[in-house]
Amino acid sequence: MNKKLENSLLFIWLVSLVATLGSLYFSEVRGYEPCELCWYQRILMYPILLITTVAYIQKNVRIAVTTAVFSCIGGAISLYHYGIQKLDFLTESAPACGRVPCTGQYINWLGFITIPFLAGLAFILIAITSFYMINVLKGEKQ
Repeated sequence: MNKKLENSLLFIWLVSLVATLGSLYFSEVRGYEPCELCWYQRILMYPILLITTVAYIQKNVRIAVTTAVFSCIGGAISLYHYGIQKLDFLTESAPACGRVPCTGQYINWLGFITIPFLAGLAFILIAITSFYMINVLKGEKQ
C-alpha cells in the first residue's frame, strides 16, 4: 500500500471517528434524542469507523468501494434531512418521525450548521476520499 492510499484510509477513519464521537456527544452528553433520520445516518456512519479500523490494520485499501457506498447513501439521507430542516417546501412534506420531529434543530450555528449538515459534511469528505482511492487503485492496475 502506497503512502497516499494509507493516508487516505487514515483520513476516512479520522472523519468517521469524529462523526461517531460527535453524534454520541450530542445524544449521550447533551441529551439530544436522535430523530429517525439521524438514526439512519448513524447506522451508515458507525460501520465506516469499524470497517476502516480493520482495513487500516490489514492495510486493505480496497475497502474504499464499501466506504463510498455507505457514504453516498448516508450523504443522500443527510442532504434530505438538512433540506426538511431548512427548506419550507420540504418541511411541509416531512415524514412524521416518532417522538422527535426530523425538522427539529438542536443546534443552528451561524444560521446554517445543524447536526444533519455536520453528518452530511462527514459523508461528503468520506465519499470524495473513497473515490480518490478507487481512482488511484485503478491507476495502479494499469
